[in-house]
Amino acid sequence: MRLTQYSDFALRVLIYLATMPNDDELVRIDDIAKSYGISKNHLTKVIHQLSKLKVIDSARGKNGGIRLAMHPKNINVGSIIRQTEPDFFVVACFADEPAQDDVMTDNLIKIKTLDLSVGQPALSCVISPACHLKQVFAEATKAFLQVLDSYTLADIISNTDELRHCLSLYDG
Repeated sequence: MRLTQYSDFALRVLIYLATMPNDDELVRIDDIAKSYGISKNHLTKVIHQLSKLKVIDSARGKNGGIRLAMHPKNINVGSIIRQTEPDFFVVACFADEPAQDDVMTDNLIKIKTLDLSVGQPALSCVISPACHLKQVFAEATKAFLQVLDSYTLADIISNTDELRHCLSLYDG
């Protein structure tokens, strides 16, 4: 399974905010971008979505910034990934159209299956109507998300001191 850079950045923002010595402190996007060596513009888009999801609070203005909206133990990694990934298409046939049935393997994972009775061809692969591989990948995707669902942000930052050192965040 592979995540987009967008999801990676979302998790990095949350890790940064969760490792702050002072939970109430507002953090500037510039500081996060500098710590990770990534584009402020990319982070701004990610932060906007995290704010819309009410995972972080943001304040505008001269003294503005962002902070976590809830305790890290209440932020589920699987939930964040589901909200930041555009899809979970492991192979091209996951997106085949037209679809007869939507097989739900998870809340937000839809795998399209073709109507074999009308013999409609797959758009991306000639064996798609008869192939069981997409079901195998659907199972793998479901297992992947179940593992992510078993972790919270608090679990990810259990080594807070090491993370603070890497990010150059220290008390005082």
